[in-house]
Amino acid sequence: MATQAAERPTTWRTEPRAVDALDAALKANPQAMPVHPEKWDVSRSDIYVEDRWQPIFAEMRAAGDLHKVEDSPYGPHWNVVSHKAIQHIEALPELYSSSWEYGGITILDRMDDAQLEELGRERFELPMFIAMDRPKHTGQRRTVAPKFTPSAMAGMDDEIRQRTGELLDSLPRGEVFDWVDKVSIELTTGMLAILFDFPWKDRRLLTFWSDWAGDTEIALVRELDDQRMDILREMAAYFQQLWIERANKEPGPDLISMMIHSPAMNQMDPQEFMGNLVLLIVGGNDTTRNTMSGIIHAFDKFPDQRKLFEEDPSLIPNAVQECIRYQTPLAHMRRTATEDSELFGQTVKAGEKLILWYLSANRDETVFENADKLDITRENARRHLAFGYGIHRCVGARLAEMQLRILLEEMHKRRMRVHVAGDVERVRANFVHGFRKLEVEITEF
Repeated sequence: MATQAAERPTTWRTEPRAVDALDAALKANPQAMPVHPEKWDVSRSDIYVEDRWQPIFAEMRAAGDLHKVEDSPYGPHWNVVSHKAIQHIEALPELYSSSWEYGGITILDRMDDAQLEELGRERFELPMFIAMDRPKHTGQRRTVAPKFTPSAMAGMDDEIRQRTGELLDSLPRGEVFDWVDKVSIELTTGMLAILFDFPWKDRRLLTFWSDWAGDTEIALVRELDDQRMDILREMAAYFQQLWIERANKEPGPDLISMMIHSPAMNQMDPQEFMGNLVLLIVGGNDTTRNTMSGIIHAFDKFPDQRKLFEEDPSLIPNAVQECIRYQTPLAHMRRTATEDSELFGQTVKAGEKLILWYLSANRDETVFENADKLDITRENARRHLAFGYGIHRCVGARLAEMQLRILLEEMHKRRMRVHVAGDVERVRANFVHGFRKLEVEITEF
């Protein structure tokens, strides 16, 4: 890798949490609070933390496949809200680019040179293969893809099952606890630690870094820029040290070793290395973590579906797909038009950004009957777009499905019923869609 290793500190910062830093910054500078004057500007985070986004998207879908928002804290953009429109756009990656050079995969605007000069900042961007177009995307994706093939994952089944079972057996009975912290975070950070061969004692750093990297609202608050960059540089320094330790060793099966021995990735500059780490950490952490929490919340909200799960474990594979559809742990991805085009009756100009709201596509009534209801017998649950579509479909989708399936199987084996029994706190964000806290109590069925 074309980087110089930073000295690894003996201690790593683990606070403040991203959510706490954002809350404090907005409290100290209320003028930094994003303003959303348009009724269909669904980039506002309050509708997600308060779980009232569903009717807004339903209204948009009824009115058409995509709608222009002119005035938003994230700049003008198109909301793409139907299942068919999102599939169509993702099937044309040359016309609708994912490249970081145009702005990448999130709703955030790319600052121009004049804005950077006004703020007195250097450009800080994190190229990653999900935010690249072909052919570079192809080479980098192929580097890590072998880790997620069925044959490669077959060897992980026993280890994931053992870790999941041991964790479920350790959970308290007869008392309320936070499922997000004790189960969802623990299982997903453990899985990431295995994939990276990351020091086990430091695995919670992966969650800390993931939260700082994946929150689009933090990137709007200029007062947090330096802190966010410093934390991501610490992440890079930690991984650079792991890279150097393994560079002169025989190739191993972990993701870092795979990058080291790949011509497509072993000459990455520091920011590209950082970007791909962010992709793998956020992709492997936030998504599965929030679906593990979403399953529990959805079963509690739809007890008839929990009863079906309890009575018929053969439904578990389909239940996994339906829970992913229902939760949709990443709310959107973004594309940028590379030339003018006609799209479902609208004229999209070159350079305009299109926000693909997976959250809306997975509630599209023309595809999913009674879309706002969890139905673990749903015949077409696999048509969800939570993993994306086309060349950028999530490379770790099968691993996420396997972790969720094993969790439900091991819960069923223990006849474990989980009730929501306290605070439910959702993530305040328009990108990551999930739970910050989910207080529960365990009984048996």
